[in-house]
Amino acid sequence: MFPLPGWICDAVAIAGYFALILTIGLWPRKQGTLEQFSLGGREMPWWAVTASILAAEISAATFLGGPEEGFSKRNFTYAQLAIGTVLARAIVAYLFIKPYYQYNVVSIYEFLHIRFGNATKNAASFIFLLTRLLASGTRLYVAGVIVVFGIEYFTGIKPTPYQEIYIYIGVLASLAVLTTVYTAIGGIKAVVWTDFIQATLMFSALGYAMWSLLQAIPGGWSGALTYLQGSGDLHFWNTGLTEGPVWHQVRSILEEPYTIWSALIGSTFITMATHGTDQDMVQRMLTAKDYHRSRLAVICSGLIDIPVVMLVLTVGILLYVFYQTHADPNLPGKNIFAYWIIHQVPPGFRGLMVAGVLSTAMGSLSTALNALATSFVKDWWMPYLGNSAAGDEKSHVRAVRWSTVGFAILLVAVGGLTARAVVIYPSARIIPIVLGVFGYTYGSLLGIFLVGLMTRTRGSDRGNLVAMVAGFVVVAILSGLPNDIYYALTGRLFPMPDWLPVIEFPWRVFFGAVTTMSVALCYKTPSISKHDATS
Repeated sequence: MFPLPGWICDAVAIAGYFALILTIGLWPRKQGTLEQFSLGGREMPWWAVTASILAAEISAATFLGGPEEGFSKRNFTYAQLAIGTVLARAIVAYLFIKPYYQYNVVSIYEFLHIRFGNATKNAASFIFLLTRLLASGTRLYVAGVIVVFGIEYFTGIKPTPYQEIYIYIGVLASLAVLTTVYTAIGGIKAVVWTDFIQATLMFSALGYAMWSLLQAIPGGWSGALTYLQGSGDLHFWNTGLTEGPVWHQVRSILEEPYTIWSALIGSTFITMATHGTDQDMVQRMLTAKDYHRSRLAVICSGLIDIPVVMLVLTVGILLYVFYQTHADPNLPGKNIFAYWIIHQVPPGFRGLMVAGVLSTAMGSLSTALNALATSFVKDWWMPYLGNSAAGDEKSHVRAVRWSTVGFAILLVAVGGLTARAVVIYPSARIIPIVLGVFGYTYGSLLGIFLVGLMTRTRGSDRGNLVAMVAGFVVVAILSGLPNDIYYALTGRLFPMPDWLPVIEFPWRVFFGAVTTMSVALCYKTPSISKHDATS
């Protein structure tokens, strides 16, 4: 018998993965009400919720970009941020989750309506919809990277920039169609169970990558250590402190992304925002039977997150050693992990690894679609555009399904525009602006939720809007956003004061939340809602 060509083995592996995902996603389930569609009737097992949380937070950008952090830095300082995620998840578990269950919310922004009023709810929901659309759409394009490498590898022809753009759009559209089908039909249950499969494949792919690299490096891990003798190699801790006046040291901490301070403070606030105030993440937490099981899922996901980040960085460090021992003149300047998968992994296994990359994109996409559609229908369509009557459940479910399709189209459009910008203008500073968009807005979101959860008489509709704007403005100035936009438009920078730090991304949510809370606390709640008074 003649051996099958490598690309056929890969295609069979990828097709088998898609068939499994569609089978699980389209399995018949009861979806008669909005709560059943969006929260699964609150009957999902906690361990499946844990896997879904992990699948939702590890995008294709993390799967491919995480190893690149290890490759370039050859240390584990990025993993420090995982410490803050564990601390934050404990706070989310014991401060945020119980009220969401007590108020029986489907969209978590309903809590803000109960606590403050309609204006705060609408502002928070709008921030989520816009931010999640941009953040998820920009990250979606990364899934096309490995396909571009694959086409170049099998054809021997490097695509032109515009051919690359068409490939990206084709990949994004295909993934969106497959993901939208099972998300729109199967609801959150389909999302959680497919997330479980996707998380399993993703972790298996990373485990295989580490094993394969260790086998290919002479001497295994001991041999790898001989190439890792630099001053910062394999370090975990980074204080970020330097010599000089106190303010100089503070600036050095704020302007360095991976330090113990950003881990304990910055990362904690980031995770509180993403896991406590983002419908995308919280919605799967609310599928557990009660807040006790939801707490367990959240905390377990944090404990698992640390070894996952260490594994991702280890793969990147081993990639560095591998290419020291296996010189490749064609090694690209970025997307090293994707390049290695295409060029070094045997056929069949390579297909499964590619499926692992695509699974991370589909996992993030499915959660974003379900959350965007749920928030839009519950916060906007039902009160303003449709029938909000509880008995009209069929129209609510129909609306959330069509909203899923609509948001899929918008996400593909954002992903396509991002791919075009990356291909045509690879050094354009507009890309980090869009990729880090949540850092500019989620501090304001977190600040208002913390005021609502931690106080009973502070904060008001009008005051919250002022506070949220103030939080955004402060973060924009401290992160240099005006200069980034000016540079993107004119190609020039204007001088900034020497004393003003330009904070790195882990600090954006912290400064936004602190500013928002400080302003919001200056306003007194006009009256305590009946629900609050009796809870």
